[in-house]
Amino acid sequence: MGELNAGIFEIAHESHGRNEERLNDYFDRLKALAVSSGRPMTWGMFGNRQAPDYWRPFFDLLNDTAAEGGRMFAQVHSRALNVLLSFKTSTPFDNWDEWRDVRSLPHDKQLSMLRDPAIKAKLVEVASKPYDGPRIVGAEARPPNWEWVFPMYDMSGPKDSVAEIGRQQDKNPVEVFIDLAVDNNLDLFFQQPIANENQDHVLEMMKHPRSVVTFSDSGAHVSQIMDSSLQTHVFSHWVREKQALTLEEAVNSVTYVPATLWGLHDRGLIREGMAADLTIFDPASIGPQMPEIVYDLPAGARRLKQKADGILATVVNGETVLKNNDHTGALPGHLLRGPLAATA
Repeated sequence: MGELNAGIFEIAHESHGRNEERLNDYFDRLKALAVSSGRPMTWGMFGNRQAPDYWRPFFDLLNDTAAEGGRMFAQVHSRALNVLLSFKTSTPFDNWDEWRDVRSLPHDKQLSMLRDPAIKAKLVEVASKPYDGPRIVGAEARPPNWEWVFPMYDMSGPKDSVAEIGRQQDKNPVEVFIDLAVDNNLDLFFQQPIANENQDHVLEMMKHPRSVVTFSDSGAHVSQIMDSSLQTHVFSHWVREKQALTLEEAVNSVTYVPATLWGLHDRGLIREGMAADLTIFDPASIGPQMPEIVYDLPAGARRLKQKADGILATVVNGETVLKNNDHTGALPGHLLRGPLAATA
């Protein structure tokens, strides 16, 4: 890549077991690769409540690499990374004894069984036992710490946890989980944050001069997480609600910054000669809508979908492709290729 003078190198971090010597060796190799190749290097980074300051040395690495002439940037989230639980998608107990039989049924039959006190009591008993299965990784639902599971009534962010509601109602948290779902006809989502729980750290990472707010698995884990709203969250939460960013800073962070870092030099600004890719939005109302479940993948498989408020239109190459969240039928886009392919 260095010889070709093209391309961006992205890496998923090595596992070093939080061993300082191994971590420093890893940092030295990353920095040397960025400096010697001359190519931009990038990676994603979250905070985590189990290791609150784990991310800080990685951001020091960004500055150290720049000081030695290399290019490196971090991709960050604008909020917590949440697994979305629900009885219409998945719960942490779907394959557990007793639960397995209930969860295999159609939703209307599940609802009827969950209303049966004897069945509910058995489910609560099973789900209250310690988990002794394999380690859960990625975005799969995991045995919950109920202090960190939150009913999701709107997009304003977590309020009382399931554990706190249990204390208020003198109930087992598993019973609260079931009762809230039943009370909402199984349509209620629960947020289970698995990273970026500390929002002060999130803002600090977002504001780092060598980070970019665009770290999303919107095309993966499609029935477990919903990250399409990361950018609208910047405007609704960090600009309008918290006033931690100006509107201009937010626009720059989701347009010019990522376009420039990925070498898309004809995008990211409204300027003559650049691609006419525009989003028309109302700063007073832009924000994510609640996620919904749709069954439009091959074979009718489910996925989570999320639209936005306050966005009038999305324009690609001068043609309106989305208006008020609906596709217009226009298909003016084309595959973007790197500089070598573009000149071949």
